[in-house]
Amino acid sequence: MGKVCDNIQQIIFYEERNFGGPHYECMSDYADLHSMFQRCRSIRVESGMFMIYDRAGYAGNQFFVRRGEYSDYLGSTGMNDCVRSCRVIPAHHGSFRMRLYEHFDMNGEMMELTDDCPNLMDRFRLSNFNSCNVMDGHWLLYEQPQYRGRHYYLRPGQYRSFGEWSGNNSRISSIRRLTEL
Repeated sequence: MGKVCDNIQQIIFYEERNFGGPHYECMSDYADLHSMFQRCRSIRVESGMFMIYDRAGYAGNQFFVRRGEYSDYLGSTGMNDCVRSCRVIPAHHGSFRMRLYEHFDMNGEMMELTDDCPNLMDRFRLSNFNSCNVMDGHWLLYEQPQYRGRHYYLRPGQYRSFGEWSGNNSRISSIRRLTEL
């Protein structure tokens, strides 16, 4: 068995549960996986971290996966068997910094995060925010406290409204840094 480079990330999508049936290996971002396979019932992440989406173009429901085995993708995620796009989450070894804003277009009260926050309401006394600026690192935003519920991936950049991170509303209750374990 050869040595795996630290910067190579690999995910394998299987059409059947328990890693059966036809499969497709992926090592980079893919905006449209529909032509590669029709359905996904299990996933093995050989290395790295990925966001998978149920619609092409990195849209729709999102699910975060990291190195490990997901023998029953449907059962473990509650999503359907349509995996239509995936995005590599690059390893980040530096600092993490994000600013959350009460209003759209980076206006209103501002809160800054440099670490995980299991409950935004407890920490900032604010139950929602409408824009943010990710200065350093990659983050997951969760609709419920303690990193539960639907989640959304944010990479460095400005998000002038919650719609830019695919959220249906501005209610985010916890935030976690994406670090390689």
